[in-house]
Amino acid sequence: MTVREVVTVPDPVLRKKARIVTKFDEKLQTLIDDMVETMRLAPGVGLAAPQVGVLERVIVVEYLENEEDEELEDASEAPKKLYTIVNPEITRKSSDVITGIEGCLSVPGYNGEVERHLAMTVKGQNRYGQPVTLKLKDWTARIFQHEIDHLNGVLFTDLATRIWKPEGPVEDKV
Repeated sequence: MTVREVVTVPDPVLRKKARIVTKFDEKLQTLIDDMVETMRLAPGVGLAAPQVGVLERVIVVEYLENEEDEELEDASEAPKKLYTIVNPEITRKSSDVITGIEGCLSVPGYNGEVERHLAMTVKGQNRYGQPVTLKLKDWTARIFQHEIDHLNGVLFTDLATRIWKPEGPVEDKV
């Protein structure tokens, strides 16, 4: 596995729509393995292929199984769940939304408040091309929405009601 460079703004690849994956070959497997390694080293909870300069519809997400585990003294020991989804598509969204704070490896040094659906269903394929359907809620749903946005050239800063640098003052988005 190879750690890839994370593309940051204003790189134009982040604004392009990613292509549907049709070949589940060795090249795709290498991309997925590299994305997982890159996400973990960053460290992040999700990564989309355009963030490593590849315009293909692939995302990886890894988070703590139990959100209470985040409060453990050594959360690195808590069990994590890894998802690899190819050609993800949101097929259902709850009408309930919630505003939360997001950051992004491709927009380093900034956070923002973003409204997201509380629950949703995602359909796609696993790394081998087999169909997958996921029912997601809360934090997991937020991560998936953020990563799927990357596949469509959308950054969290486009959706944020407020954007700020954590060490600096809060600025209202105009």
